[in-house]
Amino acid sequence: MMASKTNPASCHPFSFVQARTLIADLQRPNPWIYWADFLVSIIIGHITLHAIFWMHRLYGFEPWSIAVMGLCYVVTVILYMRALMFIHELVHLPDKGFTFFRIAWNGLCGIFFLVPSFLYYPHVDHHRRKHYGTEHDGEYLPLANRGPWMIVGFIAQALILPLLAVLRFLVISPLCWIAPKLRPIVHRHMSTMLVDPTYQRRDSSPKVMRIVILQEVLCFAWLVWFFIRGYIMRDQLIDPFWFIAYSVGVGILVLNEVRTLGAHRWTNDGGEMSFADQLTDSVNFPERPWITELWGPIGTRYHALHHLFPRLPYHNLGEAHRRLTAGLPADSIYHQTNEVSLTAAIRKLWQQSRAAVARQSQTSPTKVPA
Repeated sequence: MMASKTNPASCHPFSFVQARTLIADLQRPNPWIYWADFLVSIIIGHITLHAIFWMHRLYGFEPWSIAVMGLCYVVTVILYMRALMFIHELVHLPDKGFTFFRIAWNGLCGIFFLVPSFLYYPHVDHHRRKHYGTEHDGEYLPLANRGPWMIVGFIAQALILPLLAVLRFLVISPLCWIAPKLRPIVHRHMSTMLVDPTYQRRDSSPKVMRIVILQEVLCFAWLVWFFIRGYIMRDQLIDPFWFIAYSVGVGILVLNEVRTLGAHRWTNDGGEMSFADQLTDSVNFPERPWITELWGPIGTRYHALHHLFPRLPYHNLGEAHRRLTAGLPADSIYHQTNEVSLTAAIRKLWQQSRAAVARQSQTSPTKVPA
C-alpha cells in the first residue's frame, strides 16, 4: 500500500530554483571544520573510553568512581557516535580535496569500530528518486505500516550487531580470501550498513573490490590484536576491555537506531514515491539544538533538508534551514518536514504502527467454523 499522498492543492508548488538560490553560497565544505570536529570527537572519545577501563582498576568501585565511569560512558557514546557519523559525509563529499580525511577517518575510527567506509557506499541508492522507499533502497522499511514489534526489534538488534561485525571480519573475510567463490554472496548480502535486511548490494567494480579487501584486511588485523592484547599486555585470557567495548558499541547502536526511527516517517509500503511524498516522509528537528545535536550529530537532525540537497555540507545545514524557512512560502511542503522532538516523532510512529495492525485485523477474513 502506498503512503497517503501530499495534497498539492493545499501547498504552494515547490521550486528547486528558489530553494537553491536561497542557499547557493553554502555548498562548499570547509575542510578545517571537518578535521577539527572529527579529531576532537574521536580523541576525547578514546580518552573517556580508557578512563572507564582504568577508573575501577585504580580506584575500585567506590560510589564516586562509579559515577565518574557512568559519566565517561555517556560522553564516550555521544562522542563516538559523532565521530562515526562522518561516514555519512564521506559518501557525499567531493572526491578531490578530502582523500586524506577519508584515510584518517578509516584509520582512526572506521577500522576500530568495524564499520569501514566501504560498508556505506550503497547509501547513494537511498537518494535516488526512483529508489527511495522501494526494494532498491537498503535504508528503508515500512515501519509505520507494520506492528510495533518491528520497531522494538529494530532497536533490540543492537545487542547482536557487534557480534555479527566480529563474525563478518574475523571469520567470513578470511573465508572469502581462501575461497573467492564466496565473495559475490558475501558482497551482496553481508557488506552493507542497512535498515532492510533483504537489500542486495550491486556495486562490484575492480576499484571498489580493492578498497573492500584492503579494509577487510585492516579490520581482521585489528580484531586479532583486540583479542590477544589482554594476554600479551596483562596476562589475562579474558580481557575486561572486551566487555567495555561491547557495552559502548551497544550504546552507540541503540542511540543510532533511535535516531534512525526519527529520520523518516516510514509510511511507504512499496512502489515509487513522488518528490513531495519523499520530502514529507523525511524529518527535520530544528528545535533545541543543544539536545538534538547530541543524538543527531553531523547534520543528521536535518534529514529532510539533506534529502533535498544531499551535497550540502553538514556544518551549513542549520543556516540553510533558517534561510529556507524564512524564504519559502508559508504553505511550502518544506515546512511540513519539521518535528518538535525525537520523542514526538517516535510516538507518532508507534501510534501509526498500532493503527496499521488494527486496520489489518479488521480487514482480515474471519474463519467460519465448519
